Amino acid sequence: MITVSADQIEANSSQVLDELRKGERVGVTFGDQKAVQAYLVPGHLLPRDSEPRKLGALKGKVTVTFADDFSMTEEEFLGL
Repeated sequence: MITVSADQIEANSSQVLDELRKGERVGVTFGDQKAVQAYLVPGHLLPRDSEPRKLGALKGKVTVTFADDFSMTEEEFLGL
């Protein structure tokens, strides 16, 4: 695992992504103590659910339905 500061991620995002593509995990440090605050991991290491996600505490209490003509890009959803 490599570690980079939050500032370095912004300045060197391409290099950080290259490390992730190689399968390297990246620890993100922040603050004067340089303690790791977050981890970036390659996408292939994330668990993939074989079933749709459940609503947890709201299971059985609510339902989520999207209309057939629902269309929203990720950017619109995230407000970018």
